[in-house]
Amino acid sequence: MTTSTAVGPTELRGSRRRPGAATGPMLGPALVAAIAYVDPGNVATNLTAGATFGYLLVWVVVSASLVAILVQFQSAKLGVATGRSIPQLCRERFPRWGSRVLWLQAEVVVLATDLAEFVGAAIGMRLLFGLPPALSAVATAAASLLLLQLRGRRHARRFELMSAAALLLIGTGFCYDLLAVGHQSAAGLAGGMVPQLHGSQSLVLAMGIVGATVMPHAVYLHSALTPGRLGSTAAARCRPTLVRRSLRLDCVVGLGAATAVNLSMIALGASLGATSAGAWTGDLVDAHPVLAQRVGGAAALAFAVAVLSSGVSSSGVGTLAGDVVMSGFLGRRVPVQVRRLLTMTPAVLALVFGVPLTGLLILSQVVVCFGVPVALFLLVFFCRDRRVMGPLVNARLTTRIAFGAAGLVAAAGCALPVLMLR
Repeated sequence: MTTSTAVGPTELRGSRRRPGAATGPMLGPALVAAIAYVDPGNVATNLTAGATFGYLLVWVVVSASLVAILVQFQSAKLGVATGRSIPQLCRERFPRWGSRVLWLQAEVVVLATDLAEFVGAAIGMRLLFGLPPALSAVATAAASLLLLQLRGRRHARRFELMSAAALLLIGTGFCYDLLAVGHQSAAGLAGGMVPQLHGSQSLVLAMGIVGATVMPHAVYLHSALTPGRLGSTAAARCRPTLVRRSLRLDCVVGLGAATAVNLSMIALGASLGATSAGAWTGDLVDAHPVLAQRVGGAAALAFAVAVLSSGVSSSGVGTLAGDVVMSGFLGRRVPVQVRRLLTMTPAVLALVFGVPLTGLLILSQVVVCFGVPVALFLLVFFCRDRRVMGPLVNARLTTRIAFGAAGLVAAAGCALPVLMLR
């Protein structure tokens, strides 16, 4: 079922004369989704992978990022073509019990994601301002709630601009540290593009990278950010070439920037691990003093600002995704402020009771990984159906590639618990 509005010939002729005027409104949602790809879970997992295995898992980052671009493009296209998000389509087309089961697994994924984002922001507060855990938790909560006020129908573009600024700030911080630390190896980076693993620990980290890169909540959210970008689904379906080109540009720019940031993280982990002679193994909190001692205060400050920006911006995106999941699957809404207060409780408890934070961040990304196949299968299921998508339906090759990627992630996810228990 889709919502559509009749489009008159005058409107269509006007949009043909000014293609840039039609392309502009389509740009921006991928920048919001990209924030989910550089959240504190990514920071912790990539730094640990770099510190532990050097450039070994670069191929995982690149492969997962390419899949992410394809996935987010399809999610954005689904929203434009149907005027619906993935959860809304599930509620309309699946039995009630099926929609409830899908909602439960999506809520677990969102909770794990929200935990990582909040903990990461609190770590940034602690590193930047020296706040104790409880106070950093309160400050992080206030910052994330304030950020949510920028998201509304009247402020969507402002929120997208804030997301772009946060992405730039995060990337600048890690790139500065990468240059400041030095000790990079072009040969090692190139060698990391060859698919290989060294033991079960590298597989766990690889799955963590996949879970932190192909984010299920970003898939659900992106499909909710694009409806109505051209005024109606009818207008979008009349111009499928424009829609595809605009959304492809948006996703390549947004997710491409996120990929570069993730690669800088794993390279920073490799170089900092090498310069510390193995004394530092990827812990976020310890990275700050290691940078201060071995490189200087400016590098430590840049790292703290990048982690804080990552946590605060991604926490707002995660809360919005949770709202999309609940309202879509169940048809019920909870004020985002109330939802934020509820989902931050596990993270506050972890901070107060001193749970190892980096390990908690990595574990959260492994949990998220189990939600990836579900989101991908749902996305491809709808995008392959011409009755749902109209002229924006997926090509057969795209459907096969997407199903193959989802199958590989599902198989690896099923094998992961066995390897972790060995």
